[in-house]
Amino acid sequence: MSDKYILDGQTPVLCDDLLTWAKWFETAKCHVAKTTVGDVEVSTVFLGVNYNFRESGPPILFETMVFGGRLNQEQDHYATWQEAKQGHQAMVERATHAQEPQP
Repeated sequence: MSDKYILDGQTPVLCDDLLTWAKWFETAKCHVAKTTVGDVEVSTVFLGVNYNFRESGPPILFETMVFGGRLNQEQDHYATWQEAKQGHQAMVERATHAQEPQP
């Protein structure tokens, strides 16, 4: 079974053909969201491969990652575009709060 996916709009679609998948990625717009908070960047992307390495559960196809600041390299993963958008916003809020002076 294939573990590669492409997007049809915002919907992940299983792609069994490696060449089709690779060609799609050449020009694909995989960013769900990118936000800068001070000197920190929060980026959420479509991965194109299933990061759920368990035998059960939905495919994990999206990732949010923080670059810089106190949360540097923090990650969250999601199954759907909508979850990724919500998770991105939650991580932006965490990154914003992490930049506030600590008492």
